[in-house]
Amino acid sequence: MISESALQEFRTTLRGQLVLPKDADYDDARRIHNAMIDRRPAVIVRCAGVADVVAAVNFARQSRLVVAVRGAGHNVAGTSLCDGGIVIDLSRMKSVRVDPAHRTARVEPGTTWAELSHELQVFELAATGGYIGTTGVSGLTLGGGLGWMVRKHGLALDNLLSVDVVTADGRVVTASEGENPDLFWGVRGGGGNFGIVTSFEFKVHPAGVVWSGVVMHPLSRTASALRFWRDHERTAPEELTTGVILLYPPAELPLPDILHKEGLVGIAGVYCGPLEAGERALRPLREYGPPAADVFEPMPYSRAQVMADWIYPAGFQQYWRSGFLTELSDAAIDTIVRLFATVPSRRSTVVVEHNGDGAMNRVDESATAFGHRRWPYNLLVTSTWERPAEAEPNIRWTRDFMDAMRPFFADAVYVNYLGEEGDERVRAAYGDKYDRLVALKNKYDPTNFFRVNQNIRPSIRTS
Repeated sequence: MISESALQEFRTTLRGQLVLPKDADYDDARRIHNAMIDRRPAVIVRCAGVADVVAAVNFARQSRLVVAVRGAGHNVAGTSLCDGGIVIDLSRMKSVRVDPAHRTARVEPGTTWAELSHELQVFELAATGGYIGTTGVSGLTLGGGLGWMVRKHGLALDNLLSVDVVTADGRVVTASEGENPDLFWGVRGGGGNFGIVTSFEFKVHPAGVVWSGVVMHPLSRTASALRFWRDHERTAPEELTTGVILLYPPAELPLPDILHKEGLVGIAGVYCGPLEAGERALRPLREYGPPAADVFEPMPYSRAQVMADWIYPAGFQQYWRSGFLTELSDAAIDTIVRLFATVPSRRSTVVVEHNGDGAMNRVDESATAFGHRRWPYNLLVTSTWERPAEAEPNIRWTRDFMDAMRPFFADAVYVNYLGEEGDERVRAAYGDKYDRLVALKNKYDPTNFFRVNQNIRPSIRTS
């Protein structure tokens, strides 16, 4: 229990808002993207700036409260909420400062990729990271940062120049290649294990108008479409990042009847480069089949970056599983087709991302804490349904899907796609870097103050 006097004293230290269970906006404040997560923190601090973050960290430490840190609240595992503790909510910290001359952007942690792309578009610039606009810059970057420019410019964390971090003891430190370089290594992939990042400084890139969109085929052609896409990717220029998605489109989308009747397999992509070259690079994808629908066109990058947002609306029950594929073999493709045919919810999707054969792979494996750069494909199964009573068949289907795909997986997983899957899966996200991350945790967070996350546990105990 926290005394009323302690809460009132804490409130006087804040510029932002303190939300308690008795307040009218409490339920709204604890709502996140995944409706499957229903947790009740004792205190929510909607921070207005760095001083509020420091005050919240100090209050939590002194009150011995469990701490969760919220950016955009998009993480499927629900690590931005906790029961009975404190949520340090950064979602109102949305400042973006663009320096077009030096092609950099300074971004606060509550910013989403859509908001960052909007600010950069004025200068015909873009930041690499994010397939979905509602995803937060903070969480995605700290765990990796796959997105629509990954093959051309690498991960979001590969484009970090510096960060400001509030540590477990309430200090504010800067980390970069020249200042606290060990911490800078760790936050680039290690998630929120070492502190709360309150500012990100990114390199950004020219990207005014790009080719973007999707070609759609009936679901009955999934196997042939996946094989064609796989073979096309072997020679695709790195300016082009694409992925494949299997789904049932909502009835209101104006699509050919066969796609509504059968479901569809879509090949989506963004080409960041000269438009004439992009048109040539996309021509084979747009001519194959031919597709039942082709919605590729030139558009501002800020629009391309949000083109898939409708697939992942907030407020639904969600359960994800994923893994890096050693290759996209014919047997793997046939297994994907067979399993998706049994999907219990028409809101669920299966995604195969092609992230490799480009900039991400040119970064030395030891340069950052991000775990796995060698695998070209990533499989993501996102089960989505409306009512809590539908959870059991959807979760079972997802697990069965992953069990069937096990022969095709590397012993590796993207930490940002992890649910609540246990310590071994966290280890799989980092491979042989895990011990180095533990040593860093011992230095910066020996009491595991920041543990509501994909946790890297310290190996030392303190009194």
